[in-house]
Amino acid sequence: MSSLPAWSSRTGRRLLVVLLALLAAAGATVAEAGTATGVKARPAAGAATPDRPHYDVKLRGDADGSHWTGRQRVSFRNASSRPLREVYVRLWGNGEDGCGAAGKPSPVRVSKVRGGAPGRLTVNCTTLRIALPKPLTRGERTAIAFDVSIAVPERNNRFGREGAFRFLGNALPVLAVHDASGWHLDPYVSTGESFYALASDFRVRLDHPSSLKVPATGRTWTRPGKPGRTVTHSVAQRVRDFAWAAGPFRTATETSPGGVRVKSYWSPNTPAAGVRLTRKDGVAAIDRFGKEFGRYPYGEIDLVMTPGFGGGMEYPGLVILGTTEEVGAVVHEVAHQWWYGIVGNDEYNSPWLDESFAQYANARFYGWDTVGCWSEDNWPSDGAALTNSMAYWSTHRGEYHVVYMAGPCALSDLERTLGAGTMARLLKRYAHDHWYGVSTTADFKKAAQSMTNKDLTPFWKQYRIK
Repeated sequence: MSSLPAWSSRTGRRLLVVLLALLAAAGATVAEAGTATGVKARPAAGAATPDRPHYDVKLRGDADGSHWTGRQRVSFRNASSRPLREVYVRLWGNGEDGCGAAGKPSPVRVSKVRGGAPGRLTVNCTTLRIALPKPLTRGERTAIAFDVSIAVPERNNRFGREGAFRFLGNALPVLAVHDASGWHLDPYVSTGESFYALASDFRVRLDHPSSLKVPATGRTWTRPGKPGRTVTHSVAQRVRDFAWAAGPFRTATETSPGGVRVKSYWSPNTPAAGVRLTRKDGVAAIDRFGKEFGRYPYGEIDLVMTPGFGGGMEYPGLVILGTTEEVGAVVHEVAHQWWYGIVGNDEYNSPWLDESFAQYANARFYGWDTVGCWSEDNWPSDGAALTNSMAYWSTHRGEYHVVYMAGPCALSDLERTLGAGTMARLLKRYAHDHWYGVSTTADFKKAAQSMTNKDLTPFWKQYRIK
């Protein structure tokens, strides 16, 4: 197609496998986007808040990991100079099914709220407003708690299932963010991500049948539970989300030369060659990116593999991977540990800041030829721009590949413009300056310009980086 860059046809079958896997992960369609119906964003209140969230979660799973019930508590601080009178909880697991239907409730339900007064669910049942009993002033800390019920949908998705295996990505309710733009209550999209969260601490206890292996975000260990049951404990610090999976996985654990524990989980029908390649490339990538962007801080990462999962999906310390004999998207997803995980961004409004950066890292890892890989003729429309939000991509579904293709080409061209050594210093410094924080396009442009005396304005214009 005319919209595909030249390197997509020059670097062989493996490149096409990875690109198609990534686009498959993005999905064939995009959920309709719009404003957060029924909820008005408050005026700008300065620093991003609620700050320093700490989640304590205890859940019990049923016989096959399809249903989880328990209690969740989250404490948080107000980092804003303006009093905090409310918080919003995002129930992203309801994104595909919304408010459900008669006899089929939403997959994620919250009840018995303590610490505030809950309102009605809004934004297609992905948002719950909780009014605080009194305004929370700057620096003060409080907590809310609620019962949570999670039913894994019958679809192969980041929150879904494949055969006997369950994926619980974006299933756990998390706090929305308020920053200078107000409350971020964007709609769910099935292509790409809507997610925006501040670095948080999680302590999670998952009680499940002993027949199930449960990979999860964070450092995990198991203890015997009641007869026939096991309790998987996880502690994760300074992460933006918490995900887990459940099923009769085969497992293997190794430690990378750089000291990161890499735990692999795969379904028995996953191609053995793909499992070997995924483990090999995953171990190599976690160490390489640690050298390039800053040491991986979490100590452990889980690679969850099945043959039918569409592409890959990243979570802190855990990635879900559709794995063929020719491997898949493991390097791209591992790169997301830095670009989205450690260096955060608003994935709805600035998807290129994680997807394009992860794909650039992927291209460097595999040594792809990126010279001349994007030109003005490759733009699919006048409105397409690398820095468009998911609000745009959701109504221009055939153009979303721009983020995966123009993005790494732009960053590769920037590397040639600055010089390889300068680009390496830029990325490492940029990651350091936004470690556990939130990055923006303006931040990156400013950082890049600071590395050279050459005016980069024509470069930003060429790649439609606005």
